[in-house]
Amino acid sequence: MDKTSDVSIGGNQWQRLLRWQRGKKVSEEGEDGVKDEEKRNTNLDLKWEVNWKEWVVDPAEHFYYVWLQVMIFPVVYNWVIIILRTCFTTIALSYLPVWLTLDYLADLMYLVDMIITVHTGYLDQGILIKDVTQLRKRYLHSKSFLRDLVSLLPTDFLYLVFGIQAPLVRINRLVRIPRLNEALDRMETRTSYPNTFRISKLMIYIFVLIHWNACLYFALSSYIGFGSDRWVYPNMTNPAFASMRRQYFYCFWFSAQIFTTVGDTPLPKREEEYLFMIADLLIAVLVFASIVGNVGNVITSLRDRDNVFFPNHELVKAYLRSHHISKELRQRIDSWYQHLHINKKIMREYEILQQLPVHLRTEIAVSVHLPTLSKVTIFQRCEKSLLEELVLKLTPQVFSPGEYVCRKGDVGHEMYIIREGKLAVVADDGVTEFAVLTESNFFGEISILNIKGNKSGNRRTANIRSIGYSDLFSLSKEDLTDVLSEFPAAKRHLEEKGRQILTKMGMLEESGEREEGEAEKVETKIGRLESKLEILQTKLARLMSELESSSRKMQARVEQLEREVAAVEPQLPEDEEGEREKGRGEGVGGEVGWEREEAEGEADEGLDTKVKKQGQGEDGDVTKEGDGESTKSTKEDVERMLEGDKCGLKDPEYREKKKEDGGEKNREKGDDRPGKGDGAEIEHEDEKEEKSGERASEEGREKVEEDSENVEREQKDEGQKKE
Repeated sequence: MDKTSDVSIGGNQWQRLLRWQRGKKVSEEGEDGVKDEEKRNTNLDLKWEVNWKEWVVDPAEHFYYVWLQVMIFPVVYNWVIIILRTCFTTIALSYLPVWLTLDYLADLMYLVDMIITVHTGYLDQGILIKDVTQLRKRYLHSKSFLRDLVSLLPTDFLYLVFGIQAPLVRINRLVRIPRLNEALDRMETRTSYPNTFRISKLMIYIFVLIHWNACLYFALSSYIGFGSDRWVYPNMTNPAFASMRRQYFYCFWFSAQIFTTVGDTPLPKREEEYLFMIADLLIAVLVFASIVGNVGNVITSLRDRDNVFFPNHELVKAYLRSHHISKELRQRIDSWYQHLHINKKIMREYEILQQLPVHLRTEIAVSVHLPTLSKVTIFQRCEKSLLEELVLKLTPQVFSPGEYVCRKGDVGHEMYIIREGKLAVVADDGVTEFAVLTESNFFGEISILNIKGNKSGNRRTANIRSIGYSDLFSLSKEDLTDVLSEFPAAKRHLEEKGRQILTKMGMLEESGEREEGEAEKVETKIGRLESKLEILQTKLARLMSELESSSRKMQARVEQLEREVAAVEPQLPEDEEGEREKGRGEGVGGEVGWEREEAEGEADEGLDTKVKKQGQGEDGDVTKEGDGESTKSTKEDVERMLEGDKCGLKDPEYREKKKEDGGEKNREKGDDRPGKGDGAEIEHEDEKEEKSGERASEEGREKVEEDSENVEREQKDEGQKKE
């Protein structure tokens, strides 16, 4: 007993402990839940506060569309009820509390609509404006604000003047009609049945027009007197015409009879009645014309839709009749058309979606056809952009029962993907079936891939026949080639898969693979040569431009040197004549010759320094524009020019002319002895001139070489700095 009691006590303790832990967990979870709810509530409050301060309605959102639909009711209510209560006083007084409640509810909706309109954004250069200050400013300066303000003027205070039975004081509420037009236009663009909606909208307009005419007819009958003649409303003393419903229905029927010109209406007797009938008949003409025109437009649009969705059967029938086509073929064509219409098979998808932009067409085609295309094994693991391009190229086709899709040996121009239906691979006899192709299968891909080594070439290798009505997608060879030209990796992938299929079928030649590899090598070599040729062409163009610039600079240098030489030449003869006169007066003197040599050396050194400065300045330009070869060529040309200018004195023709001139002078003076007098002096001077010219030329060469070495050093230093 003690053991059992101890066990029971221990079990009770463990149960209490478990209960305590469970209660603690529940309490903690409850506290956590409360905290989470508090956090959510605080977050919602914060979001609500933030959204309320910066609340902007996007006119393209669903909320704005729904609000426009809600605004239809107060606008239509005011257009229908105000005139009804004005003309039918018994109806107005019988349900006065209801009308007043609905009136002020409609006013409240008008006020809310103004608030929403203030916070409705607008597009400025394609960007939605969300600044509340700008939205408020734009709305307050618009015509819609004046219209909304007029529609909410408190004209109900006029009840104190005219009485509660005069609801015409609320006539200003009818100004909100543009809001109704906006709502109907939005609904027409969003509905899936626009033609039905247009007819319904026209009927609503006609109903409101007949309603107004019925109310005015009843008011005119009350003004003339009920039952005064057959044209006005009958006398209300008759119990059959005393009820409110009978009053309204009779007036509505009378107005509809006038507008539709159907049935006999009583002839008017009074002038007011004639005027009313004339106005109604004119309005009836417009109503009849609008009805006929709108219904005609609906019928025309439906016919155009059928012509766009399906081929024109009437034209085909006329063509078949004119060419006396056999009855069996005509029945096949009729059954094909019937299948298209019954099952809503659209054959002109490209023409229907042509008006949309490219990105929207792509999205529609992807959503409709991409699942089918992605199931094709050769297009699996391909880029998504490639599939999107191919989806736009797919063309739907429908084949009748027993019709051949392709025959063995035909030239293949497209591949086919089965969307729906079954096709059989049959033998040449047309009876034996080798296989049955079902949904998502494809065929004809080998003939459009141009795989080298394919024994069958681009010919069909099997007969494919439709068992029932089959819906296929065709992809032409030209479209696939155009798309694959932009995706070389996908092209190699598809060709590899095609070679694998041909290898399994035993339709691939090994020589073809080798030829293909060689062709690829040749193509790569051609590509390399083309790239190298482009590089050489760019280098050649650069060298030509450098050559033109260097030639222009050389020409400028030559012209400048010619000008300097022309400026120096007139001074040399004057110096020579003065020295000759001194030599004649003083005899042969070594001092005079040395002085003349020193003067000539100084002149040559001055010319060298000028050429050096010019060469340095222009060589610097050349090093900036051209390369080292152009600078070296220009320096060599300068050296040649200097040698030619300085060594001109050593020209043998020049010396011979000088000797002849000296000999003639001596003969004129009568002294024919060589080595004496002027002749000896001239020969001595010529030798000195040759020596001085050689010395100057050597000095000029050394200077030019030093300049070239300095320029090369500067170029190297600049190259090192750039690196």
